[in-house]
Amino acid sequence: MLDNFWFNVKIGIDHILDINGYDHVLFLMVLAVPYVFKDWKRVLVLVSLFTIGHTISLFLGAYDIVRVNSKLVEFLIPITILITAVYNVFTAGKKERNNKIGVLFITTLFFGLIHGLGFAREAKMLGDEGSIAFLLEFAIGIEIAQIIVVFIILFLGFLFQTIFRFSRRDWVMVLSAIVIGLVIPMIIGSDLLNAS
Repeated sequence: MLDNFWFNVKIGIDHILDINGYDHVLFLMVLAVPYVFKDWKRVLVLVSLFTIGHTISLFLGAYDIVRVNSKLVEFLIPITILITAVYNVFTAGKKERNNKIGVLFITTLFFGLIHGLGFAREAKMLGDEGSIAFLLEFAIGIEIAQIIVVFIILFLGFLFQTIFRFSRRDWVMVLSAIVIGLVIPMIIGSDLLNAS
């Protein structure tokens, strides 16, 4: 029983840390980059909202309650990353960014819904493992992996801002620009845009 639990948690961890599915990591990078360690509560709420959205859509998709064209989902995932990265570029270093936290929370939950639909099809293929217990254990794995990724981003931010003397604004701008550069080819190469 416990072995099965940890196996399912590991599937969730692997889903986030899979090198071939790095889109998830890119989203976490642009989500976490504007923050520092003292903002850990806010970052944890954002990550958890993303997990909740991801789990809801995973459940809805796995049980055929919601059906969405997979090409559309695969197109929308990099769009969510691009929107978040561009938002970072335009709000880097601005104090009023923190006043719009409600919008950021809702947007993160919505983006989690989109990302979850991307894995729903695979969850259905797991057959019996598409159970509610599996989905919850999988969500725990996702949350653990996301916290690891976010910790690494916060740690890198700390290093670059203290040792290499990057300003917080420059750090946000540079990392967000790198992500934009990585995500645009994903959008251009998506099956939705290249369907004949």
